[in-house]
Amino acid sequence: MEAKDTRHNVLKLVRLGIDARNEYMVFMRKNCPVCVSEGFEALNRIKVSKGNKTIVASLIVWDNEEHLTHDQLSLSEAAIDSLGANAGDELTLSHLDALDSMSDVRKKIYGHRLNQIAFDRIIGDIVNRNLSNIQLSAFLASSTGNALNQEEVIALTRSMINVGFKLDWGKDKVYDKHCIGGLPGNRTTPLVVSIVAAAGLTIPKTSSRAITSPAGTADTMEVVTNVNLTTEQMKKVVELEGGCLAWGGSVQLSPADDILIRVEKALDIDSEGQMIASVLSKKAAAGSTDVVIDIPVGPTAKVRSREAAEHLSEKMVAVGKAIGLNIDIILTDGSQPVGRGIGPALEARDVLSVLRNEDHAPDDLRERAVLLAGRLLEMGGKAAEGAGALEALRILKSGEGYKKFTAICQAQGFFREPEVAPHKHKIKSITTGVVSEIDNRRLAKVAKLAGAPGAMTAGILLLTPLNTQVEENDTLFEIHAESRGELEYALSYLDTQKEIIKIKET
Repeated sequence: MEAKDTRHNVLKLVRLGIDARNEYMVFMRKNCPVCVSEGFEALNRIKVSKGNKTIVASLIVWDNEEHLTHDQLSLSEAAIDSLGANAGDELTLSHLDALDSMSDVRKKIYGHRLNQIAFDRIIGDIVNRNLSNIQLSAFLASSTGNALNQEEVIALTRSMINVGFKLDWGKDKVYDKHCIGGLPGNRTTPLVVSIVAAAGLTIPKTSSRAITSPAGTADTMEVVTNVNLTTEQMKKVVELEGGCLAWGGSVQLSPADDILIRVEKALDIDSEGQMIASVLSKKAAAGSTDVVIDIPVGPTAKVRSREAAEHLSEKMVAVGKAIGLNIDIILTDGSQPVGRGIGPALEARDVLSVLRNEDHAPDDLRERAVLLAGRLLEMGGKAAEGAGALEALRILKSGEGYKKFTAICQAQGFFREPEVAPHKHKIKSITTGVVSEIDNRRLAKVAKLAGAPGAMTAGILLLTPLNTQVEENDTLFEIHAESRGELEYALSYLDTQKEIIKIKET
């Protein structure tokens, strides 16, 4: 049988410089011969090939002769990079066969249970970029709430591990720490890693950037050092210092998760099952064996009640056991931000003040970090049961933690001091009383509108934690921004919000 002649499906590439983030897009004229002959329509998923490389892209119909002629097409920048294409290259277009994974997604939408094979298909197509953001959104939406049972979460976690690669540190025990999130500030990870590595345990930490928060650990660490480490660079840092503080996306330990996170961020949703799979797949892929997980509980935290926290804890421990992880859960206070800074540079300043044992260092951040690090020291045999927090505090107070932190930073490339935003605005109390309640979510939104995390020095400096006595006209918090426009965005939002910080009059 003769091979099909696809020459009539060939168009020349024009580079228009379109950034569509993780989405692969192809742009063609509506009356382009290929569109007409193949019956392509807007948003169709199309295979685009150059030599032996093929991607799948969503079609955007273009109707402007100034940029594209009938024999030309364009691609989003990510798609061009993936193909290794250059302007003028001839690219071949063809229909995409029906994806079995979308049948699996539709089953999930209608409430059916999925098995390991189904999750393998879905995650495989996600990593291969065969699914559009619309299709990814459908999968994420079908998995929200408690839509995934324990067996499905285990299967999803295994699928996410299997499509990446797993680091091997050549050690029987490798330690890690994670916080469920939803609490502004709470930048304990750099402190925990510094203390635990100073004690002689191995703790190669890969952290995420912000999803729906004003800063992730990777965003905060990027203020002071290089976090974009290759696998080999990570191994060298860990071999030298016993720990690292790297961005997980740069080493592609769970590549499906990085794609899903970007869509979750746009949707502003968190699914319990997806979250467990996200966290634990990265821990397993990073080569961890023993993990402490911090679950803050509070009315405006991600986990609202102790009952919900205990349910999540049981599920995480069970999934961890199924994939070979020893999980230890600590429930903490999620009623207010931890530390004073909310935003990358402001949180980095808090971390450094604790490590340097400065008089004004936030006590709550120190205490939480010592609690979590202490539990890891107990798990690793560096402290007796119940004595871990005291040993962690000793390491911190002795300066060993700060010495290890700066050594890790230098091993990753450099250490630099955080900068300060050029624009600040004080939000003052209109009454006298005691701070009785803080809305974490709305406070975090103010920090994001001010520019965090994209603008490193933007965010909020909280001056009045719970139970603080305030007088009329006292400053409750400061908004920090890198531009006047972003400061105005934050202030405009504040004008519509009442009692983000509630004060009980006295």
